[in-house]
Amino acid sequence: MRSFNGSLLRFAQALESISEWIGRAASWLSLLMVLVTFTVVVLRYAFDLGWIAMQESITYMHAVLFLTGAAYTLRYQGHVRVDIFYRRFSKRTQAWVDLLGSLLLLMPVCLFIFFISWDYVAQSWSLYEGSREAGGLDGVFLLKSMILVMAGLLVLQGIAIVLRCKLLLGGYIDHLYDSVDASEEVI
Repeated sequence: MRSFNGSLLRFAQALESISEWIGRAASWLSLLMVLVTFTVVVLRYAFDLGWIAMQESITYMHAVLFLTGAAYTLRYQGHVRVDIFYRRFSKRTQAWVDLLGSLLLLMPVCLFIFFISWDYVAQSWSLYEGSREAGGLDGVFLLKSMILVMAGLLVLQGIAIVLRCKLLLGGYIDHLYDSVDASEEVI
């Protein structure tokens, strides 16, 4: 049984490493977004130049940052949470709340988003949908695909949470998450 639990923990850590890697990679988009926005403003107001594609790229980066960063944020409990009671719960009760929340809310919503978006994304791919603006980016179909990526990444992170909850409830681990920010403000 110890070996099986160890395998579950390693599997959960592997799933979390996907969220970690993609989240860290996507975080660089925020810097790139600032630089491109600065460039657009300087070109527009200092040189009276502008390109629709450059302006649209900011929207694309913004969308990719949030859609791929959602699982990373979930991994570190960074989503907004109304937890008047949660913080005062024991670790076991927190594990039950996270387990039930993942199984009854997170997974069904993400699977719903995935399946309801499938035709929307497929239609965009069938047309190789591009920008409606002349000179815009031709990758709208790629941008729409990020909806499916977001749902998939959140499901993977949700599976990792479910596994960690099972391991904590079974007494194999003592804490749900690898790191919790001690400076987090209690509201």
